[in-house]
Amino acid sequence: MIRSIVKDTLFLGQKSEPAGQADAAIVDDLLDTLKANAEHCVGLAANMIGVKKRIIVYSVGMIGVPMINPVIVKKIKPYETEEGCLSLMGVRKTTRYENIEVEYLDRNFNKQKQTFTGWTAQIIQHEIDHCDGIVI
Repeated sequence: MIRSIVKDTLFLGQKSEPAGQADAAIVDDLLDTLKANAEHCVGLAANMIGVKKRIIVYSVGMIGVPMINPVIVKKIKPYETEEGCLSLMGVRKTTRYENIEVEYLDRNFNKQKQTFTGWTAQIIQHEIDHCDGIVI
């Protein structure tokens, strides 16, 4: 189901709770909402659709990739950048890392550990910030 995007910074500023298998339908709603906003959006966190669960999705071309309970375990090469957000107006300065290593559960709740670089790493960092209640 396509959901509305939350713009309430008080809600977005709250930390998300760990997700479990009972939250699997949220993944579908996030993927549907990401696809519906593909023209303006490359990633979403569950709190952006009103659900305080630690679930994100990001785009790889036309494919949406979900991550459940993602945690960045390694960050390499910080850099300064500016980002926009579907939940906020304008762009804001932030620090990101060129290379990150993330532990997460995939859509089938299997443990994964993967390294990401460049633009994909930046998207994932932005969405994990949402899970941590960090609004750029």
